[in-house]
Amino acid sequence: MDKAALVESLKALVKSQYARALSALAGATEAATGDDTKAEGKYDTRGLEASYLAAGQAEQADELAQAVAQLEAATFPDYDFDDPIGPGALIEAERDGELVYYLLAPAGGGLTLESDEGELVTVLGSEAPLRARLMEQSSGSILDDIDLTILEVM
Repeated sequence: MDKAALVESLKALVKSQYARALSALAGATEAATGDDTKAEGKYDTRGLEASYLAAGQAEQADELAQAVAQLEAATFPDYDFDDPIGPGALIEAERDGELVYYLLAPAGGGLTLESDEGELVTVLGSEAPLRARLMEQSSGSILDDIDLTILEVM
């Protein structure tokens, strides 16, 4: 599995989300400040509602900008078979009898990527409980309570 290609795919996906967030922010800002939202009476709250939406869009865009920066600054080192799992690791595991793949990244948690061989890879962000469980484990480790066996760390 090409880890570098997965990382580039993750970066492109988060950058795409950021671009969409900026576009949504521009639309929400226009709605909040445009002539169409001027109050026509004391109970007309369209402008206020649009400003709340713009504030939420701005917050989401800021979070995605931080995610892009974190991914650009992150390293995704290669791991040897016996190395303990750390940030940037790509993990092949068996869960409930099926192969699963996880990429430990500083941002983009919850996203699913497709490898060059067609396998799905779940991104585990820094806040993911499973990531915390995987850290410092190594190939061959078994997490009995979640029926997960770590097969390979890349």
